[in-house]
Amino acid sequence: MYAVIRAGGKQQRVEKGETVRVERISAAVGDRVDLGEVLFVREGSTLKVGQPTVPGAKVEAVVVEHGLGDKVIVFKKKRRKQYRRTRGHRQMFTALRIDKITMAAASKPTEASAKKPESA
Repeated sequence: MYAVIRAGGKQQRVEKGETVRVERISAAVGDRVDLGEVLFVREGSTLKVGQPTVPGAKVEAVVVEHGLGDKVIVFKKKRRKQYRRTRGHRQMFTALRIDKITMAAASKPTEASAKKPESA
């Protein structure tokens, strides 16, 4: 079973037991986090595609660590103009361990709600 979630404006494919890096979340290390923006779920041969999210689906995870990613160097230059600028950037991240992917059971319509009201 796997799911595609949206976290920090980016989409990621996650499975139970794996550790993923998402943009910084304001939660302490060891806290449980519910990721409710599930876009796609596959369980065996069953596919659930959300429009835009799958109703009732959620991914439960535990915060493993917070940190900074690798440094990215941004270098700007305009030739023959004596213009050069160098900047560095390290993106903050939160590492999450995926514990559970759940989907709400499809509710069956009851007899009362399935009947159409009589026209007068």
